[in-house]
Amino acid sequence: MNELAIQVEHVSKEYRLGTIGGGTLRGDLQSWMARMQGKEDPNSLIGMQARGKKGDRFLALNDVSFRVKKGEAVGIIGHNGAGKSTLLKLLSRVTAPTAGVIGYNGRVASMLEVGTGFHRELTGRENVYLNGAILGMTKAEITRKFDQIVEFAEMEQFIDTPVKRYSSGMYVKLAFAVAAHLDSEIMIMDEVLAVGDMKFQQKCLGRMGDAANNEGRTVLYVSHNMNTIRQLCTRCLVMDHGRIIFDGDTKEAVEIYMANNMNESVRRDYTAYVRPHFIKRDDVRMILAEYPGQENCIFANDEKLRLRLRWKYTKDIPALGMRFVVEALDHSKVCAAFCYNLPGGKAGESRTADLLYDLSHLAPGHYKTFYVLFLSNEFGTNADTDWMEGLDMVLTREGEGKLAWRPQAWGYLELSAPTVIVKDWQNMGER
Repeated sequence: MNELAIQVEHVSKEYRLGTIGGGTLRGDLQSWMARMQGKEDPNSLIGMQARGKKGDRFLALNDVSFRVKKGEAVGIIGHNGAGKSTLLKLLSRVTAPTAGVIGYNGRVASMLEVGTGFHRELTGRENVYLNGAILGMTKAEITRKFDQIVEFAEMEQFIDTPVKRYSSGMYVKLAFAVAAHLDSEIMIMDEVLAVGDMKFQQKCLGRMGDAANNEGRTVLYVSHNMNTIRQLCTRCLVMDHGRIIFDGDTKEAVEIYMANNMNESVRRDYTAYVRPHFIKRDDVRMILAEYPGQENCIFANDEKLRLRLRWKYTKDIPALGMRFVVEALDHSKVCAAFCYNLPGGKAGESRTADLLYDLSHLAPGHYKTFYVLFLSNEFGTNADTDWMEGLDMVLTREGEGKLAWRPQAWGYLELSAPTVIVKDWQNMGER
């Protein structure tokens, strides 16, 4: 264990769903007596008994085991509900495991929620001392590091201002700065690098990188941002439904995570979809999107992609435009294509169009798409009237001798190969 910082052996965490406790001692005793006698709980909701007891317990973590060496930076990724935050709460001793053992070798500092313990009526200076004490720092330790904390947070001018007057960015910057200056051998973080502006995020990322690489600290980091996972972590765990399905190289882990989030459907019905909150108009509504004639969402990157889109007018519209947006699985924008000449219609009418897209310059890989219907005017401005997540697509490349494409190193667009004009290379070199 001397070289290990954390050892997790067969850890499980089970929760009871629904309300625990009746709120009064009398209610709890009534419920307990009813269970002991095999009768219906008199304090349960109507219909609760009929649903049975199979669903009243939830296994958030199921037999999880792993080890982390000192100085490692380990990422933990997975879909929402995979068990990531539950695992960090167990490691931070916020709650205890139902089964299994967790061992530590060093002091643990947890940053599960930036700003916990801040009081709005107190100044920034007072909150640094309050928050530092909550996180386990002594007053002498806080005083010694106070100037570093304020400088890191870029808050020298406002440190004696009540935090209720801070912007949300100023608030989280100061809170992160306090947590980042804890003297601990093990740092546990849950999405805490998504604070402040881009410049401050890079500073936070650099601070965490220094903690792992230069100070020899152990870092466990949960995030949905794959770019920060790649930059910070040398090893990664992929979680799915309370289990660890992969433990190894970060690049491979990210690929597994993103591939698991792919939807291989070739048809999507939008009639029951809730529209995004940022769509202010309701002139047109998409009904259906599909890849006609396709059995899956896999295409060769030198073939045309045929998209069939169906929509319905809720108001009289003379003309319509459509924006086809392509994103990488880490949500970075790749490219977009515009169509300005879709037909108009009257309220209640529907239209169908087949759109053909040339993907020859798009590098092989996994992509997500988005469809946006918009109205444009003679001044060149447009207003989005419907926005939907589209069908996923996987591009492959055929042919021998072609290199496997590396998006992180080479980007997402592949230019056409140049035409090689053969001349007298030796004479050209002499000139």
